[in-house]
Amino acid sequence: MLDNITTGTIVIEDLEIGMKRSLQKLVTDQDIALFAQISTDHNPVHLDDDYARDTIFEGRIAHGMLTAGLISAVIGEQLPGHGTVYLGQTLKFMAPVRPGDMVLAEVEVTEIDHSRRRVTLATHCKVGKTVVLKGEAVVLAPSRKFD
Repeated sequence: MLDNITTGTIVIEDLEIGMKRSLQKLVTDQDIALFAQISTDHNPVHLDDDYARDTIFEGRIAHGMLTAGLISAVIGEQLPGHGTVYLGQTLKFMAPVRPGDMVLAEVEVTEIDHSRRRVTLATHCKVGKTVVLKGEAVVLAPSRKFD
């Protein structure tokens, strides 16, 4: 379930510093199993309750890249949106995401280089008030000049 999605595109000519977009997603057991299948990352900390209980996390956690993928969804669907090309992303994982957690993924425009169509976005994900992931993305934004 993805909430708060309004798909489309905001071209670079219409972007402004401080613009924000977000989405929420409930992370389910099925999401984790599907991500393991697609990514081929079958680390038992994600899939095996007994194994995961004996780790520093004291229980199963979602793949960090599953959480990071929510940032990609906001960028690709909302800000800037369709036609955006990812150029880079830094990520710092701050806390685990567990099955049943509602994750809020948010992006905010922090820099715009109109001449190169480059946009820098502050990115983070939260579960409740806890920041579980933070970073920065650089993207090539769509432009009316290239339609």
